[in-house]
Amino acid sequence: MIWHLVAAASASLGAAGVALLLRMLSGKRLPRWIIPVCAGLGLLAYQINYEYDWYGNKRQQLPESAQVVSTDESRMLWRPWTYLYPLTTAFSVVDRDNLVKSRADGERLVEFILYRFEMQYRDVLTHQAYLMNCSARESVPLVGDSRQPDVDRLRHLASDDPQLETVCSEG
Repeated sequence: MIWHLVAAASASLGAAGVALLLRMLSGKRLPRWIIPVCAGLGLLAYQINYEYDWYGNKRQQLPESAQVVSTDESRMLWRPWTYLYPLTTAFSVVDRDNLVKSRADGERLVEFILYRFEMQYRDVLTHQAYLMNCSARESVPLVGDSRQPDVDRLRHLASDDPQLETVCSEG
């Protein structure tokens, strides 16, 4: 967080410095208010760049075996540019190297952990173990140390669901 603050202040001071230089080069014909305006624009530009790069930077930090299965994009009133280009604020990942495959009653079962990354004040990472019945296209969370299925939260998945395709693919 401190480095984010230092970078934002540097962007703001840099933009103000460019405005000051332009004012001096113009023989002070540019108005004085251009300096704080450019400082604010520099700060805003840094913040927008940081927010839009968050998703790509997080994906780069993941191992090769991690597969993104869903993303959440947001539009926010206080960020009007998100109506043109929605901002990715969260995404879910399955690590394909840690899939536990088994069979029961002729059904193909896969146990996996779903990781969810959320962009907030401090990045939030949550994880939950799941059991996927690939034949019936059902997913159920496993809770507690004993990893018992929580059948109240059983979900039926569509045949083209990215989570189903990632977890149940033979490759």
